[in-house]
Amino acid sequence: MGSQACQDETVYRTRKYSTELTDYSATHADKTGPYAEDLEVDALIVGAGFAGVFMLKTLRDRGLKTVIFEAGNDTGGTWRWNCYPGAGVDSEVPEYQFSWPEVYKTWTWPNNYPDYKNLRAYFDHVDKVIGVKKDCAFNTVVVEAQFKTDEGKWSVKTADGRTTKAKYLVLGTGFAAKRYIPPWPGMDKFKGVVHHSSFWPDEEVDVKDKRCAVIGTGASGVQITQAWGPSAGDLKVFQRTPNLAVPMRRRDLTADEQDRLKHYYPELFRYRETTFAGFMYDWCERDTFDDTPEQREAFYERVWEEGGFRFWVSLYKDNLINPEANRESYRFWARKIRARVGDPQLRELLAPRKMPHYFGIKRPCLESTYYEQFNRESVHLVDIKDNPIKEFTETGITLEDGTHHELDVVAVATGFDVVTGVMTQLGLKSIDGAELEKEWIPGAKTYLGTTVSGYPNMFHIYGPHGPTLLSNGPATVEVQGRWIADAIAKIEANGVKYINPKIQAADEWKKHVVELNDRTLFPTTRSTYMGGSIPGKVYEPVCYAGGIPTYTKEIRKALDNWEEGFDVVKA
Repeated sequence: MGSQACQDETVYRTRKYSTELTDYSATHADKTGPYAEDLEVDALIVGAGFAGVFMLKTLRDRGLKTVIFEAGNDTGGTWRWNCYPGAGVDSEVPEYQFSWPEVYKTWTWPNNYPDYKNLRAYFDHVDKVIGVKKDCAFNTVVVEAQFKTDEGKWSVKTADGRTTKAKYLVLGTGFAAKRYIPPWPGMDKFKGVVHHSSFWPDEEVDVKDKRCAVIGTGASGVQITQAWGPSAGDLKVFQRTPNLAVPMRRRDLTADEQDRLKHYYPELFRYRETTFAGFMYDWCERDTFDDTPEQREAFYERVWEEGGFRFWVSLYKDNLINPEANRESYRFWARKIRARVGDPQLRELLAPRKMPHYFGIKRPCLESTYYEQFNRESVHLVDIKDNPIKEFTETGITLEDGTHHELDVVAVATGFDVVTGVMTQLGLKSIDGAELEKEWIPGAKTYLGTTVSGYPNMFHIYGPHGPTLLSNGPATVEVQGRWIADAIAKIEANGVKYINPKIQAADEWKKHVVELNDRTLFPTTRSTYMGGSIPGKVYEPVCYAGGIPTYTKEIRKALDNWEEGFDVVKA
């Protein structure tokens, strides 16, 4: 089944600029099970991606009546919503999957970096093995939720008019579920085809002999460029900031190769939680200048050839801390990329000698042939850093200096209101009636990256103040998910009505997140780690920068001594 976001062309054209999840709400004829009008459950999960599915199985296994509300029409989270050309994951398997033996023993990946079709098939397999969809309400969009302290339950309303009560509310909504489309004038006038990368139709968009454009050079922009470069009649890539992408090194995997390794999977899955970013590799033990220039060059070369995120979180351990060390890694990166680009002017735009920002303080994208696309006569880079897009017209895009680009097909790859935007679009209200969306305008505030003061018995995964974008998703999901399940078990075992994070505890956690971040180079530029690029959004760290092992120890200690950080209210 395709994603609800991947609309047919007719439906999509009526919604193409919408960024509201409520567009995907539907009225359901079935009023039973998770679609019941006055449903009462132990735990309600929002989102059916890795986080939501992990929590569903984990809480069900512990005896809790649990359901998922999903805005789309199938499981898979981002891999149902994103079906643009070239869409795929940037984390390698076997790291990027659930650690459940009953699932991995009967599953085989086609390659080490699955695309969205592979991942949809994987989630369908997960459903067949553990039975996910029977407990999911699809096309169900949460629009309001508030905890009633007298009842000790959440009251959750959905866009189709249903109200559900649950003792626990778990937000498995991730970091990228709220799309962002800049308010360019004239978009409705454009007579060509235009799609946002995360609102892509499931059918192929024909670009043969067409004049095409990709706006944005983040992960989706890079992937679309790689997919369209060989086939588009003419392709223009609108770039504000160069993407410091690193080589993916995708390769096919055989079933025998995977089966031989599965005996070691339990240890591998334990190991991924001991590394900084949740991969099967970690920082070099040495600092950059502990090595001679020759040793450094050999080290960089080896990591580069191994591919993936190794040339990000498997470099020297001071690479994201020491400016001079970081410049060394950038110089190597630029030399490698510049050698792949023929035109000298393009080299300066794609891999400038003077680095546009420190290397790796924006999550790098993985690429295979991105830079080679610009060696094609049909592919052009349009620098919009100092000459931004002014407007769309009927026939294309006009820049501020009056330059007009005639176009037939446009891919808007402008990303998301990252990390915090996901939670602020659900209509969440505190026990005092405050709206989370307004409370977080000055900045996000959580306790442990899993809870929010004023929102008792509410937990979130892969969101603000956790390792999130600094990590492999499934690794962080399982670390946080087990913690949430254990917190709920402790509540149940001790006859507790609810736990509510103390304001002071949340203040201290945020201070801790800021202090960790300030030890690094992350604050030196605006990025997803600093709240993203949405105009007017506060500039602040949104991810825990201390690594998964340290994070795990800290949240576990806080659960052991929960009365220090939570108001624990007995039933």
